[in-house]
Amino acid sequence: MPAPLFWFNDPAKPGLKARLLSPLGWLYGAATARRLRQSGYRASVPVICIGNINIGGTGKTPTAIALAQRLIGWGYRVHIVSRGYGGSLAGPVQVNERTHSAAEVGDEPLLLSAFTPTWIARDRAAGVQAAQSAGAEVILLDDGFQNPSVIKDLSIVVVDASRGFGNGRVLPAGPLREPVGTGLKRANLVLSIGRTKAQIDTGETPLMHGQLTPLQTGMVWQDMRVLAFAGIGNPDKFFGTLRDLGCNIIRAEALEDHQPLTEALLTRLELEGKTRVAQLVTTEKDAVRLPAHFRPKVLTVPVRLSIDDWSPLDVELARIGITPR
Repeated sequence: MPAPLFWFNDPAKPGLKARLLSPLGWLYGAATARRLRQSGYRASVPVICIGNINIGGTGKTPTAIALAQRLIGWGYRVHIVSRGYGGSLAGPVQVNERTHSAAEVGDEPLLLSAFTPTWIARDRAAGVQAAQSAGAEVILLDDGFQNPSVIKDLSIVVVDASRGFGNGRVLPAGPLREPVGTGLKRANLVLSIGRTKAQIDTGETPLMHGQLTPLQTGMVWQDMRVLAFAGIGNPDKFFGTLRDLGCNIIRAEALEDHQPLTEALLTRLELEGKTRVAQLVTTEKDAVRLPAHFRPKVLTVPVRLSIDDWSPLDVELARIGITPR
């Protein structure tokens, strides 16, 4: 379901709904705090967590891709471990983009596996052990910032620059999994993604900035009539990217995050596209969930994360023994 608008009110003016739900938010935050007191597995290689304090899409997947590519370029064998949200397999199992489907391993791990060895495991500690046994020299945890089962050597909190931490309240009163101050005590860095450099108070935690940029593929998007659909955490970000590319969006359909792309839905979209003479366009993450026979009918806009200044992260990487080889 779309996030309630009151979640993103000014923290100083949270509104009646947020105030009424705040006691439930306190209980949710307290439950998270209790869970985090559990002990975790200590890997023999560095473990870097890419997580968030907000629920929903903040840009963790492109961050994982960008960091993996940087560390691979430095000469490290990088593996990613994910819970495999939306997939049927419990794992631990290494994702094979040629034989696994998104229904089995989840859409994000399937996308990540195209860049570096990726594992899915509902038991994150077991996934880390499997990656370690397979020769990983650095392990990236895709999400899991509030999961205590694995000890993290470095934690990066990713936040959407346009939304920040919303009204600053915990679910269901706001969009947070835990209070900002509590989460940032465990974070080494905050990465704000988006063109708008929102006023995000991170206290003493270093703040980095980045933005998602479409890859230059040779496709001419200017004035293309498109029917866009996206089942990501914040579909409006994708639709904004299409507008920036010059697309003429005939209609934009925002789906739920990880929503199954059923035959009925795709048939309706295809018929509407033909009727309105519009090309179907979606995100990379949604594209991996398309049935093979339907993929040629849909164009994809690949985006990559560009970081304004890597030096705060490089300092933290050096602290845990990761430097260019």
